[in-house]
Amino acid sequence: MNIVVFGAGGRAGRQAVAEAHRRGHRVTAVVRDPAAHADLVDAHLMPGDVTDAASVAHAAVGQDAAISAAVDLSRPPHDFFPTSSRALAAGLAEAGVRRLLVVGLASIMPGASGVALMDEPGYPDEYRSFYLGHAAGLDELRACDLDWAYVAPAGDFEHGGTRTGRYRFAEHGDPASRISYPDFAIALLDEVETPRHHRAAVSVHEA
Repeated sequence: MNIVVFGAGGRAGRQAVAEAHRRGHRVTAVVRDPAAHADLVDAHLMPGDVTDAASVAHAAVGQDAAISAAVDLSRPPHDFFPTSSRALAAGLAEAGVRRLLVVGLASIMPGASGVALMDEPGYPDEYRSFYLGHAAGLDELRACDLDWAYVAPAGDFEHGGTRTGRYRFAEHGDPASRISYPDFAIALLDEVETPRHHRAAVSVHEA
């Protein structure tokens, strides 16, 4: 397959590129500054702006699916995430790409109580603006016509974790859950190759 990865320079994006390459797919890695990511040798590296629909469309021409792991911490979350979701929806539609996987955030996923983790008693509130930005981005996805899946770690990433090849999907988040970036990338690429979740937000647990 031809797969475009937006935000390919970050931790999740890099692992998505590596996993796609491992499976023999042709990968286009989109970053803001290619000169800063010359080590991404397993993909066609190109500049792009995930908040600009024309830029998204340009990168997506000829692709079969898209993955977005993009984040810009220099911009307010309530601006970046909804804007990027709208740009992805418009740009991918223009390029004729239907399937989109977005790397999500556990905090906005429902916990065991059924409410979002960020609204459960005792959940850390320090980064609530970031949580709300992600939630607004997810709302924009729900309003678009793409075949999207919002895929979030159930709790957090295990930053030094290795590739085990094991994971499981779940409906609820779990603050105690951890999953490695490589195993999370396996879940993403499985969803690209054999889609199971359509227009839905799902959690990924370690298995």
